[in-house]
Amino acid sequence: MTYLEFEKPLADIEAKADELRAMGRQNDGMDVEKEAKALDRKAGDMLNELYRNLDPWQKTQVARHPERPHCRDYIDALFTEYTPLAGDRAFGDDHAVMGGLARFRDQPVVVIGHEKGDDTKTRILHNFGMARPEGYRKAIRLMDMADRFGLPVITLVDTPGAYPGKGAEERGQSEAIARSTEKCLQVGVPLISVIIGEGGSGGAVAFATANRIVMLEHSIYSVISPEGCASILWKDAEKMREAASALRLTAQDLMKLGVIDRIIPEPAGGAQRNRQKTIESVGDEIASLLKGLSGKKRTELIRDRREKFLNMGSKGLS
Repeated sequence: MTYLEFEKPLADIEAKADELRAMGRQNDGMDVEKEAKALDRKAGDMLNELYRNLDPWQKTQVARHPERPHCRDYIDALFTEYTPLAGDRAFGDDHAVMGGLARFRDQPVVVIGHEKGDDTKTRILHNFGMARPEGYRKAIRLMDMADRFGLPVITLVDTPGAYPGKGAEERGQSEAIARSTEKCLQVGVPLISVIIGEGGSGGAVAFATANRIVMLEHSIYSVISPEGCASILWKDAEKMREAASALRLTAQDLMKLGVIDRIIPEPAGGAQRNRQKTIESVGDEIASLLKGLSGKKRTELIRDRREKFLNMGSKGLS
């Protein structure tokens, strides 16, 4: 388990419990289970208390936790007959974006998401979830296909933002993001977006301009990262804690503002503590949202989506 900065007291207690059990295994006559269980209870109480009062910066850290389930984990667990689509028919294939045709609980769908990777090699391959123009153009291809065949679209958002490199800008990064956002507004099929980690800037909006937007409890969704915001406003990236609070990037703040529709609860200690339970909760939420949108006509779905974004932000401003 990778511990975050604010989890260090918890790490000490859990380490002591592990040490006691290791000593018990090495010494057959030593009974340490009672003491170890007492430490387990203390750790459990501390974990619940820590996660009951997370501030926005701490939630940002949890949303970025390297052991949270990523897009590939959700696709492997929730979708069957997944057939990926590669390339944008213009430049190449962007591994930061994965997507294709699949079945979700036996219903044909199109699934698209940002993939960050799980270790150094895969993180470099997937560019840490930061998509280039060809990634957004691949997503447009998939949404076109979904619209043509009447398949619901499910997007899994987890990106710090679109890749800001020179090559990406030369190949039309902003235009690709804008066209992906436009395509989200145009498709005449149900479009559901789940923010599973970070939802950063236009790179996230390009996938999350949906009929229904839901967030995991400790995920974040913002116009800019706290570090980027601090660098612009205060010329000091170390003021990211103040920026995180000012941005109102937590699921709870965004629910109050009417930006998102639902919050998916996470297990005690965050998604990384119980990946399987988190994935199952996301699957149940997607199923519920698909059921609620089924039967709606093409024009109704498009109108619903457009009105949702035109009205966004009016709730909770008074």
